[in-house]
Amino acid sequence: MRRVSDLTAAEWSLLHTLRLCGLLAASADGTHARVIERELVRSRSGRLALTDAGRELHARWARLDEDAPGYDKVVRFYGGFAALNRELLVVCSAWQVLPSGATNDHRDAAYDWGVTTRLVTLHERAAPAVRGIARHVERFAMHDRRLRFALRQVVDEGDAQWFTSPRVESYHTVWNQLHEDLLLALGRDRADEPA
Repeated sequence: MRRVSDLTAAEWSLLHTLRLCGLLAASADGTHARVIERELVRSRSGRLALTDAGRELHARWARLDEDAPGYDKVVRFYGGFAALNRELLVVCSAWQVLPSGATNDHRDAAYDWGVTTRLVTLHERAAPAVRGIARHVERFAMHDRRLRFALRQVVDEGDAQWFTSPRVESYHTVWNQLHEDLLLALGRDRADEPA
């Protein structure tokens, strides 16, 4: 991974999280002070966001060199990601909408468990590759941890919002951020992907 600035690991992590999440509340630890001073991040009403300069610097940091450890693993995983992504979208739709077309009110435990089982099966296929990438590209470890956490909330705790809700770091939300991180690592754009 190219070092393109003298930012600390915590500052890079902040830029990366902002790139994936969009906005964050300003932290009490002051991690954001120097990146605001450098005009990489802006703060408005206690919310942080990347500036154009921050996005550009982050993009250079996030893109993997072709000779970087793990680059080939990222390329291989991304090569099969479109099929996994389509499957996830189908599973998420099934979670939100019943076969009848009605909104899923999650009162049919058997139906929900069937959809949850499909998510678990998908996760079991995708997770080893994410962990494999994380062994070489450390930032991907957060996706693995967060996907496992969201899945546990759905499976073990029975908390429906952790499947697709944008109000928490749901499985769907974290999966989208993983997708974006794969694109960043390879210098690709979501708009160029097949529909």
